[in-house]
Amino acid sequence: MELLTFPVTLFETNCYVLRHNGQALVIDPGEATPALLKSLEDHEVTLIVNTHCHCDHSGGNQALKNATGAPLACHDADLPLLQTISEQGRMFGVSFPPSPDPDRFLNHGDRIALGDTEFEVRHTPGHSPGHIVLVAPGIALVGDVLFSGSIGRTDLPGGSMKQLMNSIHTQLMTLPDDTKVYSGHGPATTIGEERMHNPFLVN
Repeated sequence: MELLTFPVTLFETNCYVLRHNGQALVIDPGEATPALLKSLEDHEVTLIVNTHCHCDHSGGNQALKNATGAPLACHDADLPLLQTISEQGRMFGVSFPPSPDPDRFLNHGDRIALGDTEFEVRHTPGHSPGHIVLVAPGIALVGDVLFSGSIGRTDLPGGSMKQLMNSIHTQLMTLPDDTKVYSGHGPATTIGEERMHNPFLVN
C-alpha cells in the first residue's frame, strides 16, 4: 500500500491518499488540488472519508466527488458540521463550497478495506462530536485528535477536553509504540514518541 500526503488549504491540512493495485482511499480532502487529482488518475477511488467535518478537512468533498464519482463517508454526529462548512469558512475569512451529504455513515467498529489492508473505524470525539480515526496494523490516521507534540483543540463548537483525552487514552494510547501516526496537520509521529514526549500525555 502506498500513502501520499497533500497539504491543502490555507490551514495546511494533510489530505492522505492511500493507493493499492489501482484502487484508492482519500482521507480529508479539504481542497481538491491539481496535485491531489493527478494522484488519482488511473485509480478507482472507492471511498472519500472525512475524519471530521471541519471545513479544512471537507471543503473539497464536492469537487472530489465530481472528479471521481466516489462515495463520501463520515460519522453521523458530525453531519451538522458537514452541512455548515461554508459558514465555518466565513468565520475564518476563507471561502469553502458546500459539501454534498454523505453516502454512508461510519460507526465505531466498522471496517474499511483497501487491498489486503483493513482499517478499523474508531470513534474519537473531543475535537468534534463525530471525529473518527482509522487504524490498521502499524498505522493510524488520526485527523485532529493527536499531533506530534500536541493534541487537537477543543474550543470549537462541540469540542470537549474531557472527551478528547478519553479518546486519546482509550483509542490511541492502547496501540503499539511503533504505530505510525499520520495527523491532520504537521509531521508524522509514532505512538511511542507521543507517549514519551507529548507534554499533554506525559504524567
